[in-house]
Amino acid sequence: MLHSPQDTRRLGVLDLGSGTARLVVYEYLPGLYFHQVDELREPVRLGEGLAKGVLSQGALKRGVQALRLFADFARAVGLEKEALVALATSPLRDGQGGEALLEEAARLGLPLRVIPGEEEARYGVLAVANSFSFLEAWVVDQGGGSAQISRMEGRRFKEGRAFPLGVLRLKEAFFHKDPPTAREVSALKRHLKTFFQGLPSDPPLPLVAMGGTVRALARLHQKRTRYPLDLLHGYFLPLEALKALKDLLLNLPSEKRKELEGLQPDRAETVPVGAVFYETLLEALGLPGLFISGQGIREGVLYERFLPSPHLLPEVRSFFVQALFHRYPFDPAHRDRVAGLALALFDALAPLYPLGPWERRLLQEAAFLHDIGMHVGYRDHHKHGAYLVLSEPLPGLSHQEQAFLALLVRYHRRGKPELKDLKPLFAKGEKALLLRLSALLRLAEHLERPRTGRVRGVRVEIGERVRLRLEASEEPWVEILETQKQADLFAKAFGLGLEVVWP
Repeated sequence: MLHSPQDTRRLGVLDLGSGTARLVVYEYLPGLYFHQVDELREPVRLGEGLAKGVLSQGALKRGVQALRLFADFARAVGLEKEALVALATSPLRDGQGGEALLEEAARLGLPLRVIPGEEEARYGVLAVANSFSFLEAWVVDQGGGSAQISRMEGRRFKEGRAFPLGVLRLKEAFFHKDPPTAREVSALKRHLKTFFQGLPSDPPLPLVAMGGTVRALARLHQKRTRYPLDLLHGYFLPLEALKALKDLLLNLPSEKRKELEGLQPDRAETVPVGAVFYETLLEALGLPGLFISGQGIREGVLYERFLPSPHLLPEVRSFFVQALFHRYPFDPAHRDRVAGLALALFDALAPLYPLGPWERRLLQEAAFLHDIGMHVGYRDHHKHGAYLVLSEPLPGLSHQEQAFLALLVRYHRRGKPELKDLKPLFAKGEKALLLRLSALLRLAEHLERPRTGRVRGVRVEIGERVRLRLEASEEPWVEILETQKQADLFAKAFGLGLEVVWP
């Protein structure tokens, strides 16, 4: 079923945090798909002064300016009050002087609400539950004023709370030199250990981290290692890499840190604190690294509107693949016929190579998305489709799986399947797998070349060559000719000749 843009709804989520304030606007169709359509970001540093318990006058002034900006934007784009959620976190929760911001928000018509630390932690867990395939995990969100550390069990919030361990607060309390001294760093680590020593490390659980600081660390690592994807969500940052980044950052003054590729200048002063925080936490939990979440409190709020209680997607991976189709739909009947033919070929040719459920699912997903590039235009739509697959994270898929999916879409109609710039993501031998799955998807696409369903099915006969016997009520001349043209690709992929016949 295709949906009209008029069916979509909008939601604005204003997050008045300790370091950065954001107003993010989403468009969504309940239960089917959502995507971000706009964002205003202001580095307000509202947590300035939290180490002493009193918000600074400069922070309050920046906060008022940000609220006025957000209120004006909301009016300009027609965000009604019921379509706007405004949350304030650690600065107004913990610092004196925040009443002025609440009064200004009320005057501007912004429904600003100060949320408890546990509610903030719950939103973080809800975001992770709906954007990772983990059933259990640690969920950590370090902001400027506080850090929420939570346990997720069965994809639900088990426990968690806010600790006074935000990067701005810790920097004010411990780092007085630029760059900080070894003594200052040691004092910070001792302080952190007093909070982390009671955290259970058995059984070891994956740690999912969110927030601007940890994303900045991951982006730095990607730039320094020339990572081939421009994706952060789902990225794994190893502890050893984090330690190397920490050493680099702690040995540079803030002005030099601003020159580092991939680092936003307004994070240069606080990102070393985040590196020490996460290093100490991973060591306390005995974990080899952490996963980056591109979703957080704002998406947690969105899921409450997007899904009925308990606000959990039935299955993360399939939802986001299907959501991409709903954003860029093409004829669903053609989609289903191509998928059916591709899987029929996969199952029939399974005796030739030991392909399993993982490969079968990737092939099915590629068939589901193969023509999304038609939204850009018919010419080179296979390239457009590959771009769309990689343009945003597909939660539930690893980066390698998402890259593989993009390549299958890229080569579903023409071209020699190659890993090219994405080669660093793949192990030796996976080019052969790309060749085989691309061949199957391309055969299915050409068996459905007129997009009319004239070929109802295919019987596969394996001998000295593979014969595809087409099931159709009349001779499908176009399908036979176009599919037979793929014989060279099939031979390279499976080592056998190809013959296409009817009946």
